[in-house]
Amino acid sequence: MNNRSQNNTKNKLHALFAKHIRIQNKKFIPGKTLIPYAGTVFDEKELNAMADVLLEGWFGLGKQGMLFEYEFAKYLGVKKAYLVNSGSSADLLIMTALKSSKSSHQLKDGDEVITPACTFPTLIAALIHNRLKPVFVDIDLKTLNPKPSDIYDAISRKTKAIFLVHSLGNPNDMDPILKVAKDNNLLVLEDNCDALGSTYKSKKTGSFGMMSTVSFYPAHHITTAGEGGAIVINDTRFQCIVQSLRDWGRDCWCSASGGPQKGLCGKRFSYKINGIPYDHKYIFSNIGYNLKPVELQAAMGRVQLKKLNQFNTLRRNNFKEYDSFFKSYCRFFVPHSATNFSDPAWFAYPITIKKKAPFKRRELTLYLEKHLIQTRPMFAGNILKQPGFININHRVSKPLVNSNAVFDGTFFIGLYPGISKKHISYILQTIEKFLKKYTNKKSDKKFQDK
Repeated sequence: MNNRSQNNTKNKLHALFAKHIRIQNKKFIPGKTLIPYAGTVFDEKELNAMADVLLEGWFGLGKQGMLFEYEFAKYLGVKKAYLVNSGSSADLLIMTALKSSKSSHQLKDGDEVITPACTFPTLIAALIHNRLKPVFVDIDLKTLNPKPSDIYDAISRKTKAIFLVHSLGNPNDMDPILKVAKDNNLLVLEDNCDALGSTYKSKKTGSFGMMSTVSFYPAHHITTAGEGGAIVINDTRFQCIVQSLRDWGRDCWCSASGGPQKGLCGKRFSYKINGIPYDHKYIFSNIGYNLKPVELQAAMGRVQLKKLNQFNTLRRNNFKEYDSFFKSYCRFFVPHSATNFSDPAWFAYPITIKKKAPFKRRELTLYLEKHLIQTRPMFAGNILKQPGFININHRVSKPLVNSNAVFDGTFFIGLYPGISKKHISYILQTIEKFLKKYTNKKSDKKFQDK
């Protein structure tokens, strides 16, 4: 296909995609249209970018991947980013990198990593798979993040790292946590999957720790064609280790697209194994994985990244709409708030029902689901209550009172950019109808007397 013919094909596809997006936009009908807790917001720009990759004919990670990694690292203000196929893979890779014999901070079997008990399961799985011991700390019920003092109290002589989760986009209290880490020679890692674009003292989450992880699953702040993620690196000593582990364990540090014929080192064909000349691209120095995404995902991610600030403005505005409503019902719900000095790019709106409330989570979530409003619990809640994690090797620093409260009574509803004021108005009217039977004078007095 010559260039002119290829350009004609591209132009026709682009026009069709634009038409498809216009037709696809459906009218919201309250009570008839499902309101998802999250979703992907995209238009013909993302479809065009992916189509262009398909027409070029190279589907493995290549030029678009290199550009996205560069642009993403620049956005966060970090030294390097590597794309992977999911945020869960990113968690696995950074813990595996820390266990590598090539790591200047090599962790050993049984070393302890402090992390919140209220979390997502694959973070803990990454520790268990690498034979590390999670040390669980409780969370503050208002911020849904651990208190720095509780992290300090959890430290033992075996503690080597702190793995933070910015819960539902709310940043941790980073200054005191970083001081605790520095004073006790601990590594700081961040799971930033729910918080892309959140800031603490104007600095983006995911840029504080030695390494951090990001997810591009459709529920998150941007997506790369359904799945995807990234590892963010602030310590350049981990670049080659992470890239090798992601790329089959090979020794070559050329990009996924292959690099120049003689390699970035210029000595591709000069390497030897046991005295035998061997192509550096097929020398394997680590026991690795293949956790790369594909090129069309990177192409979509580059377009989504340009929209991220706009997306996050909508998330913040939607959070404010919800928060204004729920402040009138503090007798039923625990008020959640942003960490001091932070500006969260909220993943979702958390709702925690007070223990003394006259209704339970199940009653309210079933009511909302019946009215086509999706809900989700706070991920795993207290992870130690989940069937797959009951018998893991771990330590608990103090009683997990608030993590248990989250397990029993917390859920969240959507505030992603696809939710408009019409959606929010219907959601709040529906919740108000549910609460009406508990807010008349007789039932309200009964509740307050408890």
